[in-house]
Amino acid sequence: MIELSEIPHLLSPLATPAEIEKLHTDARTLTDRVFGRRVFVRGLIEITNVCRNGCYYCGIRHGARVNRYTLSREDILLSCEAAYGAGLRTFVLQGGENPALTAGWVADTVREIKQRFPDAAVTLSLGEMDDADYTLLRQAGADRYLLRHETRNPGHYASLHPQEMSLDNRLRSLRTLKRLGFQTGTGIMVGTPGQTVDMIMEDIRFMLELQPEMIGIGPFIPAQGTPFEHHPAGSVELTQRLVSIFRLLFPNALIPATTAVATLGGEDARIKTLLAGANVVMPNISPATARKAYRLYDNKAASGLEAVEQLQALAASFATASLSLSLARGDAPAND
Repeated sequence: MIELSEIPHLLSPLATPAEIEKLHTDARTLTDRVFGRRVFVRGLIEITNVCRNGCYYCGIRHGARVNRYTLSREDILLSCEAAYGAGLRTFVLQGGENPALTAGWVADTVREIKQRFPDAAVTLSLGEMDDADYTLLRQAGADRYLLRHETRNPGHYASLHPQEMSLDNRLRSLRTLKRLGFQTGTGIMVGTPGQTVDMIMEDIRFMLELQPEMIGIGPFIPAQGTPFEHHPAGSVELTQRLVSIFRLLFPNALIPATTAVATLGGEDARIKTLLAGANVVMPNISPATARKAYRLYDNKAASGLEAVEQLQALAASFATASLSLSLARGDAPAND
């Protein structure tokens, strides 16, 4: 429903309001056809803000001055129990690349979650690992894995990450996850320093090759104490255009309206992102202390409608746009 040749224009300042409105309408129509008006809810548990990496954009990068924490297995299970009691059937365990959290420890945690909540899906977002570690996690019962590639352009990647990090390793990780049968998620930030439309087109071509089941896309937000703390934030409006483009390219994908969108633009921006083709939200089910300390960027929304305690209010907000919350697992349909 969209040609690659059309995309650079749609991402440019030359795109007219009518063209942008049609883009969003076409994407929402396709979303309705595949998923209906359901918005799937995932319970997000931020299990550690310890990270070995020094990504230049990240507020929990190695060496950043933040209060470090790592949840115990029991804390994680208690968060899952509370979310399960509220009806949620997907748990997302997200964290920095913490060397203390070995694949074996994470695998044992996944097994315990699946034993206690056998009808729930477990998504992991814990960064790059060896193939053997990913295999162990898959065997333990993990269903999905989120790993945004951030940029497919080698020069851009090098400008965002320290020398010891490797774009080739990131891409290898994603291909391994797909091969092992994970529902695999990747994606980008919009408006990172040095990003161009040509680079976004490289991202799109890579994603067409990978065929991810999940696509995470949100605006860049600067974090205090990072090399990019004074760089302007990315555009919510451009993010919404890309959400529509990704929906038209990947009809069966699960695409969240991210916390970053809500942080910059508030609840109206999140609803507009859903109406542009997104179909997932991830309220925070972490312990309250962790929500404050897991600071990827400044002024992160982690309470109010971002919190699992406010599901009723979230449902009421979405109902104003004729959208309904679904607490089901919400697996991505198989691609034809």
